[in-house]
Amino acid sequence: MNIFRRPDYQSEVTQFIEQLKNSKPDLEAKQRQGRELLWDKNVDRAAWQEYREAEVPQQPYVYQTNAD
Repeated sequence: MNIFRRPDYQSEVTQFIEQLKNSKPDLEAKQRQGRELLWDKNVDRAAWQEYREAEVPQQPYVYQTNAD
């Protein structure tokens, strides 16, 4: 037995999350669906490359008119 071992502790938040997962077993699947909807997207790398090449450099002070 390790003398530095602390008793198993669970915070109130951890207990709440475990209780929520037990009461709603489909919660994680719904979270994954939401993530896929907003974040997990296929990236068109050719389109991004064209976008980067088409960018125009910004002036240091954007409201300054050119004196040319």
